[in-house]
Amino acid sequence: MSPNRVCWLSPNDSPQQFPDVEQALSEPDGLLAAGGDLSEERLLAAYRKGIFPWFEDGQPILWWSPNPRCVIRPSDLHVSRRLRQQLRNSTAELRFNSSFVAVMRACAEARKSQQGTWITDDMISAYEQLHVDGWAHSIEIWQDDKLAGGMYGIYIGRVFFGESMFSARPNASKTALLGLTKQMPATELELIDCQVVSQHLLTLGASMISRREFTQVLARACNPPKRWENWPQAAIPVATLVAD
Repeated sequence: MSPNRVCWLSPNDSPQQFPDVEQALSEPDGLLAAGGDLSEERLLAAYRKGIFPWFEDGQPILWWSPNPRCVIRPSDLHVSRRLRQQLRNSTAELRFNSSFVAVMRACAEARKSQQGTWITDDMISAYEQLHVDGWAHSIEIWQDDKLAGGMYGIYIGRVFFGESMFSARPNASKTALLGLTKQMPATELELIDCQVVSQHLLTLGASMISRREFTQVLARACNPPKRWENWPQAAIPVATLVAD
């Protein structure tokens, strides 16, 4: 592949057919391929290779693998003293997978006032199917029976590939992230992929690792490519997340 061109995929190509991630462009950082489709097989193959779709309405499907990669190791998640105190006094609840599509739509709405949204209707349909099949999950914060914030992503093996988060109330997305790390056994959650770095994520304990190191982690932690099925079924008081 030319260093100034991306690989174009056909919907008829094998879902596994992606170029090597080391061929991704450096400008824009990580752009690897375009085209293809949002089938479950192609999406799962992409995530396992360290690739994710990110595009807006009117664009072809764009596939990315930036270098370096922004990640959070669960043990590195930072919760400030002030937030801990707020959570101890909170009456909010943590829920898993109770309103997946509502979380996706809320994440999309949160960005329409900025520079558009990559959470298109086609993306929502594709990820809803991943959710139905046990690969995509939402972590939600509820206050007074209203969705106050949350996040969603793909869980494969021991890696959670975070896609987006939103807060309708202060710190709700941070609380959802904390809820994910607290409710997953340490042996089952090795890494949270944040995809693209932001100052907000860095303050939460995110770090940058090379694309090569990231794909090496995926080769180990996403094999076998199993679903995680033991999500809590009942609502969990947010205050218990900081009980220790």
